[in-house]
Amino acid sequence: MTRYARFAAALGVCACAAAAPTDAAGQGAPPADSARAHASSPLRPGDAVRLRVWREPDLSGEFVVDEGGVVNLPKVGPVRAVDEPIDVVKARILSAYEKFLRDPSVEVTPLRRIRVAGAVRTPGLYTTDPTMTVADVLALAGGASPQGKANEVRLVRDGTTVKATLSQDTQLMQSPLRSGDQLYVPERGWISRNPGVVVGAVSAVATLIWALDRH
Repeated sequence: MTRYARFAAALGVCACAAAAPTDAAGQGAPPADSARAHASSPLRPGDAVRLRVWREPDLSGEFVVDEGGVVNLPKVGPVRAVDEPIDVVKARILSAYEKFLRDPSVEVTPLRRIRVAGAVRTPGLYTTDPTMTVADVLALAGGASPQGKANEVRLVRDGTTVKATLSQDTQLMQSPLRSGDQLYVPERGWISRNPGVVVGAVSAVATLIWALDRH
């Protein structure tokens, strides 16, 4: 094998290795455990409660948890909504409406705020519901930028990356995401973002070696 062939082959292997995707998500808790963690995690100020009362449109809507941890609901008034599992909050709301409605059919859905950061078009804090997928949440932020690795989304909590298995199709209710968590989209490596530059550099170096060999 000539020096040109050996050098070109080596550069090709390096470029492919640098461009290859890695598994940044790691191994997380089993889906059932993740679902329980999400369902039981308490709301925080700034989150909201979606209320749907059958045949009572005036009582239905989305209501924000205030800075004091209270959500004000029609007819019922203030209800404590933080520092407790969401199931406890749901039971409290249903019990409160039983005093005003006969055999009420009330659907209570927690709406948690999730921060989307990294290589996305519009980073920010977004309100999500449990049925949304990771892809849905990224869409709220305009989707991944051309530099983003949309298939390697990381879960960050209090500045620390949490090991979790997250795919684009993962529903929030099946994940360990909590209010205030961050979905972080990492950037692709420089080589994978600039394949044309890499190919051009390899070609130029190979041509130079070929010219030197002729001399």
